[in-house]
Amino acid sequence: MSATITVTHRHGEHVSVEAGGVELMSYVYKPDPVAYESRKPYVHPLRTLGGRPVSGYRPTDHRWHKGLQMTSSHLSGQNFWGGHTYVPGDWYQELPGRIGSMRHDEFAEFTVERDRLSFTENLTWVANGGDEWARERRDVVVHSVEPDDGAWALDWGIELTNLRDSPLVFGSPTTAGRELAGYTGLHWRGPRDFAGGRVLGPGDLEGDEMMGAQAPWLAFVGEHDGVDAHSTLVFAHAPENDKAIHESHWFVRSGDQPMVAFSWAFFDEFELPPGESFAYRYRIVVADGAWDRDRVAGYFDGHGWS
Repeated sequence: MSATITVTHRHGEHVSVEAGGVELMSYVYKPDPVAYESRKPYVHPLRTLGGRPVSGYRPTDHRWHKGLQMTSSHLSGQNFWGGHTYVPGDWYQELPGRIGSMRHDEFAEFTVERDRLSFTENLTWVANGGDEWARERRDVVVHSVEPDDGAWALDWGIELTNLRDSPLVFGSPTTAGRELAGYTGLHWRGPRDFAGGRVLGPGDLEGDEMMGAQAPWLAFVGEHDGVDAHSTLVFAHAPENDKAIHESHWFVRSGDQPMVAFSWAFFDEFELPPGESFAYRYRIVVADGAWDRDRVAGYFDGHGWS
């Protein structure tokens, strides 16, 4: 049975969800002060039902990594990821004039039930200099807060519309020439103690084999400092993503920089014509304990997509 949740909305700043005395997540939409980090909403902290922290915020290696956030590392010459920009032949460069932002415009819908939060947010993707490039509808749902399973789920959907009179071209450092750096799209940065975590996929996919792979889900198992405990995050594609504008691949690192991205442009660029839209939907399951493949499969057998 799902637990009762408490939702707190500090208008103009953030939305937080609590269950059993634990703040499970905070969705922060107040603009951050540093433009170079690509101002945009993000989720931090993320915690398990047991109170274990499972997201990182502004780590020393990449200050623009903030919990869970929608990004676009290479978009028609602009950087909606934040930080330095990969330039073919010149490695990474500090190019603040290329850094875009995602502006929160409004919550078009906001519904709180006993065991579920759902909201629709309207955003605008703004290029450096102020031109409005894209309109986004973002649907976020917190659900399945289940102490018996030791897990809860966050669904994140995006519908993006091109506002320009020319195509939007989506890419990544890999499409620009850097091998195995196809990061872009919805991105999670883990806490520092998750360095060296275990990465699992369906079948026998594991570890480095998941970098650039295609699979319906990916699980990241981390071990916490200070306590004898593990936590697991499962990242999953909704079934309709198979028919999205462009195929997706996993970007994942589990060494010194634990992170996962649902990369929508890992190996190849794709274009969104003027006035056209695309959509993706994802799920992140946040769980106490070290889950294996059977536990992940059993969870999805009992929790379908609506």
